[in-house]
Amino acid sequence: MSALQKLNEHIKQKGLRATFNTLWKRYVFFHWELLWMERDLVSPVPPHNLKPYPPLRLETITTSNVEAFGKYFGDRIETMRELAAEGHTGHMYLDDQGNAAAFIWGSARNYHDRHYYGCWFAVKAGEFFEFGGELTRAYWGTTLSVDLQLNLWKAMQEQGCNKVVDVCEFHNIPALKLHIRMGYQEQGRIMNVYGLFGRWRFYRETRYSGSRLDGLRKPAQPPVTAPAA
Repeated sequence: MSALQKLNEHIKQKGLRATFNTLWKRYVFFHWELLWMERDLVSPVPPHNLKPYPPLRLETITTSNVEAFGKYFGDRIETMRELAAEGHTGHMYLDDQGNAAAFIWGSARNYHDRHYYGCWFAVKAGEFFEFGGELTRAYWGTTLSVDLQLNLWKAMQEQGCNKVVDVCEFHNIPALKLHIRMGYQEQGRIMNVYGLFGRWRFYRETRYSGSRLDGLRKPAQPPVTAPAA
């Protein structure tokens, strides 16, 4: 299919306005707001209604076992190998066929995200930076999204960490809701990522007061009272 045919197909599926916005962000200018989030590693996770999932086997990611990503994350194999070689802590969850169906990473030192955002994320003493968490579609909406974080937190506690920090794209509503569900708190900081003409990127940090996430929180349920006699 030619580039023009692909463009016409995209316009038919998404509409002219959405297609123009996509092209503008890819080839002219984009601005991502990455909200800094944090939580301690010992407070319990709030109750949730996530579904159970079939048993998976947790393994630490090393340079020698990254071929397990071939089926579902084939384009990430070399990235996984590089992260393991750099000494970051990675967990993958293998199905009964030995294929990685989910993964997550943590770094107890300043992390340079050269694979996606392109910027540095500073980590203070006692903290670790959580990044790269992803599940295959079959596990969306399951307790695996909780378990893979809890297991990473335990592993990082054993390395002397007492707090997890990460960033979340402000336009990624499902990820923001997951952070709220896990009990994360906003730090009031934003890493701004700007892209220009598909070639250059610029970064700056800004601060804000109050909450950017109040609109996503579920309203508190009123207490249940007994009916009047």
